[in-house]
Amino acid sequence: MKIESFHNDLNYNDDRIVTKVLLETSFSKEIRILLKQGQLMKEHKAPFPIIVHILEGKIDFGVEGGIHSLKKGDIITLDALVPHDLKALEDSVVRLTLSKLDQADRVEQVIKE
Repeated sequence: MKIESFHNDLNYNDDRIVTKVLLETSFSKEIRILLKQGQLMKEHKAPFPIIVHILEGKIDFGVEGGIHSLKKGDIITLDALVPHDLKALEDSVVRLTLSKLDQADRVEQVIKE
């Protein structure tokens, strides 16, 4: 058993999106993404289905040309290989659930590109 908090040690960075793997279970990886207002996570695809949960803030979540405005408490699922992007309208805390088979460092690569 492990206990973590998505709300502790929120160290936003003005220059880049901040990610941290908080938990890894037998079936998933739980990642915290911190986006400052205006930061953009460019369009990308995940090789497995994902769940995105907005814990704080507000984002525009782009999916295949459409934009969904998501706010605190909203949650969205995507199938594998669906193009999507995120833009923070406010400082935001995002929970990303990846398949255990997916690689957390793939998320870091999307941010760096």
